Amino acid sequence: MYETEPELQALQTLIDTSRGRATAHLQSIITGERSLTAEQLVGVLTGMCVLVLSTVTAKGEPRVSAVDGHLLHGRWVFGTSPGAAKARHLRARPAASVAHLRGEDLGVFVHGVVENLNPVDGPGHPDWPATHEYLHAFYGGGSFDWSDVVYYRLRPTWMTVYAADPDRLLSEAARAPADR
Repeated sequence: MYETEPELQALQTLIDTSRGRATAHLQSIITGERSLTAEQLVGVLTGMCVLVLSTVTAKGEPRVSAVDGHLLHGRWVFGTSPGAAKARHLRARPAASVAHLRGEDLGVFVHGVVENLNPVDGPGHPDWPATHEYLHAFYGGGSFDWSDVVYYRLRPTWMTVYAADPDRLLSEAARAPADR
C-alpha cells in the first residue's frame, strides 16, 4: 500500500461523493454493504490489475482496450506504446474512463483526466521517478524497452466500487502474497 493518510481520505471522499451523485439505479446496486472503503480498496487492488480503458476518437466514437493498471497513491497508472491509437486519443482528448472487474465479485469504475507521466517529447512529471521505480521493480528491468512505453495516471473525478461480498474479498486479499 503506497497511499498516505491524506490520499486515503481524498479517495474515500471521492468514493462517497461519487456514489451520492450516482443515479438512483446505481445507488440501489452499490450500497454501503456492497462496497469497500478506500482503505479496503487499496488492500484489495494490489499489484497489476487488468483495466478496460475507454477513450474517444476525433469523431467522438468510443474505443475500449485493455491495459495493465496499478493503483498507486489512489490513482490508476497504466502504460501503452506511444504509437498506439489509445495514446493518440489521450494526447488529443485526455478524458478517459477505466473499469476493473473480477467477475461478478468486484467492479471499480472510474472517470477522469489522464496526465502523461513520461512524455517522449519533453520532461517527465515530477512523480515519474518514484512511479518508474515501482514499475521497474514490478516488471523487472529487462522486461521491455522502457523508452518505448508511455505511462499515464488517471486523475479521478468520479469513482464507484461494487463488491458483492466485501468480507470474502478482504479475506482473499489477506491470504494473497504481498506484491506491493
